[in-house]
Amino acid sequence: MRSPSLFAMYRVAALCLAGLCLGALPTARLHAQTVTGPAQVVDGDTVQVAGRQVRLLHIDAPESGQSCGALPCGTEATRHLARLVQGGDVTCQASATDAYGRLLGVCTRDGIDLGRRMVADGHAMVFRRYGDTYDAEETAARRDRLGLWRAVDPTPPWDFRARRWAGSAASAPRPGCPIKGNINATGERIYHTPYSQYYDRTRISPARGERWFCSESEARAEGWRAARGS
Repeated sequence: MRSPSLFAMYRVAALCLAGLCLGALPTARLHAQTVTGPAQVVDGDTVQVAGRQVRLLHIDAPESGQSCGALPCGTEATRHLARLVQGGDVTCQASATDAYGRLLGVCTRDGIDLGRRMVADGHAMVFRRYGDTYDAEETAARRDRLGLWRAVDPTPPWDFRARRWAGSAASAPRPGCPIKGNINATGERIYHTPYSQYYDRTRISPARGERWFCSESEARAEGWRAARGS
């Protein structure tokens, strides 16, 4: 049985991640906005179109550093979304933004709903915290053992994030602040969350101006960008 203290840590982690751990809760409504153009994939549920990052509504894809059993489901999700958008324009209909200014919306390519397709192909889960859109697609993907459902009882991305955050926050040099702010060889300031692909191999050197952050909002406000595929 999970100890009360660890359960509390998970709950706090799930509530404290400034939107991302909560699946980028909308923080501001806006008039319906449409962006169209070639898409660059950030991760399995986020694209960049016409200079704007757009988080796909209704779904939650495995994080870049996440595995589902022996399956690298986070990497697979990112690659699958990249295949879906390559070679054509993507159109996103958004009606809200999240804590980081990302648009939240439904994106299509050639009339295909990318979020629906990611769930149908087994590379994302329905984000049931906010509804059951694409439920039929998830049921079919699970039945047919597609994508991440090839694993036995894969961990939902939201649980993976909460657990990784709680464990890393407990051991970070800056208590409760596990995000690593790294400066790469070209001088770019990049931050890595505990569920990023290269988090474990990233070392922080305060002498080089690198640092720890308590939230992604804090890192972004200081001018650091997320690692690719985070």
